[in-house]
Amino acid sequence: MRIGLDVSSMQHFRWTDYAVRFVFGGIVTALAGLIARRYGPGVAGLFLAFPAIFPAGATLIEKQEREKKRRAGLDGTSRGRAAAGIDAVGAAMGTLGLIAFAILIWRFLPSHSSPAILTIAGLAWFAISVLAWRIRKARKKLKAARRRKVAYSNSLSR
Repeated sequence: MRIGLDVSSMQHFRWTDYAVRFVFGGIVTALAGLIARRYGPGVAGLFLAFPAIFPAGATLIEKQEREKKRRAGLDGTSRGRAAAGIDAVGAAMGTLGLIAFAILIWRFLPSHSSPAILTIAGLAWFAISVLAWRIRKARKKLKAARRRKVAYSNSLSR
């Protein structure tokens, strides 16, 4: 699978789908603000790490895939769940990059230029996320090659 951007798929969502994401993200952010007021920014930061967009996005992806299959006369439940699962894998890889981002910000922002550190941390997030994706892709290829090799060996021994 290639990483890319396909804006044509955006036309299949209704405005309410975007509103759900926006409202959910806003609620999480507002709650983090209230927590910061009461317990301080360190505790609130833990809540800002909550994936505000992912839960809404995963449900929308699952729903869209299910509807696509339904229009074709099929039950799309398993396809919708699989698509949401793939989205979760991508979110997990992005989280690895986000950990690097947070560590760099935490360690260097107090003593260095904000724009420089934010740029470096953003590039680190991007690089680690893409690296995680490529490692996953290479492992899948290796696993498929091993399966083919085992299948070939089994066919020769018959």
